Amino acid sequence: MNNKIKDLLSKLTLEEKAGLCSGKDFWRTKPVERLNIPSVMVSDGPSGLRTQVDNGFNENDSRTAVSFPSGCATASSFDRELLGRLGEILGEEANNYNVSTVLGPAINIKRSPLCGRNFEYLSEDPYISGELGAAYIKGVQSKNVGTSVKHFAANNQETNRFSVSEEVDERTLREIYLAGFETCVKKSAPTTIMCSYNAINGELSSQNKWLLKDVLREEWGYKGMVVSDWGAVYDRVKGIKADLSLEMPYSGGHTDNDIVEAVKAGKLTMDELDEAVSHVLEMVFNYVENKQSGVFDMEKDHAESGRIAEESCVLLKNDKLADGATVLPVKAPAEKVLFVGCFAENPRYGGGGSSKIKCYKMTSAVDAARDAGLNIKYVKGYNEDFVTTSEALTNEALEAARNAEAVIVFAGLPESFETEGADRTNLDMPAVQNELIEKLAGVNPNIAVVLHNGAPVAMPWINKVPAILECYLGGENIGSAQVNLLFGKANPCGKLAETFPLRIEDTPCYMYYPGNGRTCLYAEGIFVGYRWYDARKMPVLFPFGHGLSYTSFEYSDLKLSKTAFKDTDGVEVSLTVKNTGAVDGKEIVQLYVSDKTGVEIRPEKELKGFEKVFLKAGESKVVSFKLDQRSFAYWNTDTKQWYAASGTYEIIIGASSRDLRLSAKVDVTSSGKKAFTITPQTTMGDMLRNREMAALIKPEFEKACEAVIGNLSDEEFARQFPFTKAAMVEMTKSNPFRSGRGKNGLTMEDILKQVENYNKALEK
Repeated sequence: MNNKIKDLLSKLTLEEKAGLCSGKDFWRTKPVERLNIPSVMVSDGPSGLRTQVDNGFNENDSRTAVSFPSGCATASSFDRELLGRLGEILGEEANNYNVSTVLGPAINIKRSPLCGRNFEYLSEDPYISGELGAAYIKGVQSKNVGTSVKHFAANNQETNRFSVSEEVDERTLREIYLAGFETCVKKSAPTTIMCSYNAINGELSSQNKWLLKDVLREEWGYKGMVVSDWGAVYDRVKGIKADLSLEMPYSGGHTDNDIVEAVKAGKLTMDELDEAVSHVLEMVFNYVENKQSGVFDMEKDHAESGRIAEESCVLLKNDKLADGATVLPVKAPAEKVLFVGCFAENPRYGGGGSSKIKCYKMTSAVDAARDAGLNIKYVKGYNEDFVTTSEALTNEALEAARNAEAVIVFAGLPESFETEGADRTNLDMPAVQNELIEKLAGVNPNIAVVLHNGAPVAMPWINKVPAILECYLGGENIGSAQVNLLFGKANPCGKLAETFPLRIEDTPCYMYYPGNGRTCLYAEGIFVGYRWYDARKMPVLFPFGHGLSYTSFEYSDLKLSKTAFKDTDGVEVSLTVKNTGAVDGKEIVQLYVSDKTGVEIRPEKELKGFEKVFLKAGESKVVSFKLDQRSFAYWNTDTKQWYAASGTYEIIIGASSRDLRLSAKVDVTSSGKKAFTITPQTTMGDMLRNREMAALIKPEFEKACEAVIGNLSDEEFARQFPFTKAAMVEMTKSNPFRSGRGKNGLTMEDILKQVENYNKALEK
């Protein structure tokens, strides 16, 4: 706390301090004019500024801003530099509109494809969410504009989002739902963290001391301010004690009074209140005293939006036709190319609710094609509401398709199907669009589908369509990106940051999502996204990390700096990637780690690195990674630490989670003293699965097996016992130490002493 803030705290009245802990109105903090404490404004994000003119929530009164691709799209870029540049642009726009803080990024995990707000979130994987989120934060804050990482934490559904309790174990929280936030905090020091609406295991995030103070503040070392999501506060005093500094929006003065009365009654100390106020003042003065120029060029940013979209679109499918050619890039003369579907003329460029941007200008695929001098033909195919059609519109589309050499169908989800505040109930696109695609494919096999959607969709027509380009919600200049990609001016390079399942019934949380209204059980635990599908050897529509190109890439020459090391030392990994095709392109190389120790239940593999590399046709480059202790660790609930068990791990290099190209095994020695505390309930098998513990227990285990089996032959053993030798060995492994009481004169005191000695040995 600097001297200025200390001085202000000494001069502020109790009532003024309480007032600073809630908003002045919907978007602004309270000023204290007599002490020259200004009010500052915050704005919705994160894919563009939704800054209100009237200080309300009417999207029609938003200031004009450039709409950039949503999180669902930008995550598919797998590009840290790109996210950083996006952040810089938003920081410049924010300065122009005197916005102190952009409310984003949103890095909640995509637990289910049904979450209505998935378009805003980055991934089902915490590693990529954290890495890209941190890059975005650094970009925004480089312009001295704050960020607000949201929604902390486990905000993975819109159904009953204000009140539902997410029932989730600590290991799952740590490994999946908190990890991305942890990365953002430690790598980029966001100005603010926004707590979520929901409760976690019965305690609202806005007043969850374990979450906000114990983990965020004390364990992760967070120095910034915690702000509430708009309307998330229930008990304001409990919130301050839990480290929630600022309540938004304006509370009508009611919660300010609660704070005052709590201090007077001794239920809240002045030191606790001062801590909250100091964080608010730091946020305010950091902005006003270091504000940068607000000059920016919307036309230039519009072009940047298109470039970002190009990097984010994913070529899902591009099969060869009967003549050996592919549909994409389009080779037919422009006048023989047919665009079908209202999304081609009126694309869904962004999400609804707090993400709704009053965009600078819209460039559709039809606009972009004609601006490029491409005389394509366009027909609607269905009505402007995206969900109804007519016989005339269908017949017009079919007749045009019969006369075309290439058909590009623009389809997807209207905003009414996915939006903040409500969850989807299925994976389906509007029936009229699915039916139209089927009919068009029946009259012209040279067909591609271009998708506009914020989350995975079912594709009942997939086997009839040779090419699919996933564009997600690509911002206001999505049309330029689409035309460049469709006609080969740009090469697709995005890859999926989420799995596209075959059926909603296949998804990890299908049986539990969205809960019973009061609670939602996270019974799938750590097995979210590709972790689930891999563990169950389950087919999917498109796997995590999948994305095609107009060229091809070859992986070779995997090298490790060492094959045996202590976990804290880490290891460097490198490989060579070659563009073996005839077109320049970018490849996203993914590194996964697989735990082969058997000490704990782990996913088959987990993403621990990614790099995007540009290669000219025929060019080769070396791609490198550095893996640290966390790359091999899981959250050990017994010892409350990240623990990498000693043993063998496999490092896997893939073009997707299911297109695995190279692998190598390493031997890791743990720096952790022990995997768990041994008790009388601990079994020999528990200890044998851990290398350090196995060394201690193996003589005892062999002695126990000898006592039971001895030198008996299989026939002799079978006459004496109703088990095989192998079964008896496994039963011996499963016996807890306490089962030795009474054997060979052992007392419980003897067993407790034995357990104590084992624990002491492991401490050394």
